[in-house]
Amino acid sequence: MVITVKDYKEIRQMFLSGMSQRAIAKAKHISRNTVAKYCAGESVPWERTPPKRASTICTHEVIAFIQDCLDEDARENLKKQSHTAKRIFDRLVAEKGYTGGESTIRGKVRELKATLPRAFVPLAFSPGEAIQVDWGEAKVYYRGQKITVYLFCARLCSSCAPFVIAYRRQNEESFLDAFVKMFQFFGGAPEKVIFDNAKVAVKEGFGAHAKKQAGYTALSAHYGFDALFCNPAEGHEKGLVEGLVGWARRNILVPVPRVETMQELNELLLERCLEYHAHRIQGKPDTVGEMFRQEQEVLRLLPSYPFETAKCSHARVNAFATVRFATNDYSVPVTFCGREVSIKGYPEEVQIFSDGECIASHERNFGKHTPTYQLDHYLPLLERRGRAVCNAAPVRQNLPAPFLAWLKEQASDHKELMHLLRDCVAQGWENVWHHRLPSVQPVIQDVITVLPVDLYRYDELAANPPRSHHAG
Repeated sequence: MVITVKDYKEIRQMFLSGMSQRAIAKAKHISRNTVAKYCAGESVPWERTPPKRASTICTHEVIAFIQDCLDEDARENLKKQSHTAKRIFDRLVAEKGYTGGESTIRGKVRELKATLPRAFVPLAFSPGEAIQVDWGEAKVYYRGQKITVYLFCARLCSSCAPFVIAYRRQNEESFLDAFVKMFQFFGGAPEKVIFDNAKVAVKEGFGAHAKKQAGYTALSAHYGFDALFCNPAEGHEKGLVEGLVGWARRNILVPVPRVETMQELNELLLERCLEYHAHRIQGKPDTVGEMFRQEQEVLRLLPSYPFETAKCSHARVNAFATVRFATNDYSVPVTFCGREVSIKGYPEEVQIFSDGECIASHERNFGKHTPTYQLDHYLPLLERRGRAVCNAAPVRQNLPAPFLAWLKEQASDHKELMHLLRDCVAQGWENVWHHRLPSVQPVIQDVITVLPVDLYRYDELAANPPRSHHAG
């Protein structure tokens, strides 16, 4: 029975008039325990404690999965790249077929993590008016090693459509390359770009008084947008993209991805950005994808001439057939020794040109004072310097020691050794090794003819043994 305020008043009045709890219970047709609860005024009917109900959806398996996610975060020790309740819920649905509600998981995660919800300030922009960009850091396993990558994040302010791309360095060429790829991804450019005061964009000053770097000045002129800069320590001025940096780390890069190339990582990032188009933001009239299609119609057309994002320089090829770019040496064909060449440094590649023709292309080396050789560049020289083959740095850098030792055993002379090196360039040393391993087994090529033996002479010797010449 639910006790109303009227019932409570009558119980209190009867009790204060001297009636016993037994008499009150009999008069009101309620239990003595209920009467005892309200007689002294220690409990009131308008303040009720809701019953605690055990969730039938949060099974032991679900709780164990949540705890595994939190334990993984503890092992990785990446504060900005850890599981959120939303990410755990999404993984439970995808990996465990979970059919319960997201709020149940949020409650259990709060219980296990004791976290507080975060609040965001809503912003409003006209379609095509502005885009916010920012850099963030994240960890990935790149070719088996855990490294830091730099996330260029951008978000159209009206539709909230995201763009995220990763680089191994946060330098000017990566910054400019990211802008070109971003505008291509969105299919147009906005009126304004809101950014902070990073050195890749700002030469000096800050906020309204910032002076752009030359590359960023040329970029903004080429795409026709106004560059706006935030004031120092005022992250709320670009709150949309601040939230995107965290979202990308938590929702795309958890668990920590393992990739072999940056292209593989960026394909993952851009795929998830497109998937976000199906998301509907609370308070917005439509999905992100539908709002983006409307905003895309008013974005500014892209120029037909491609903007050069590379860091360019000139150098003379030295006697070792290398040129230097950003403290590292890169090889070119030996025929270009002593000639002037142009170098273009892109975020992940270094290209070398002579008379407008690309003569060499290397994966960019981010070490210091480290040479990078291509074996084919040195083959003409190694043809003439036979004794230098096994000690040549281009050979040792491109061929592992066990294979090089095997190579020396297989080659009977310099001519055959060079033939094997050319095969390594054309087919890859792994294919050369595996292809030739069966041929190492001995093979008898000459046919030996065995003539029949005439045993008649042996019978004759047995019948007439030779006499001894020694005297008896």
